[in-house]
Amino acid sequence: MDRSKLVAIITGAISILLAIAYLLLVQFLDFRGEMIPAPVSQLPQGVEVVEGYLMQEVPLLR
Repeated sequence: MDRSKLVAIITGAISILLAIAYLLLVQFLDFRGEMIPAPVSQLPQGVEVVEGYLMQEVPLLR
């Protein structure tokens, strides 16, 4: 068996193993149940925007 066929077989086997691992991961995540969003009442209601603030000057390091 020449080198190119061996490399093709090895990369194919790695590809199949990655595909099986991905399917197992997806099945595990799906098995955990339905994804329920966080209640809206516990989320922050908004961000207060403060206008007209004074920026403090920072001296440059030398």
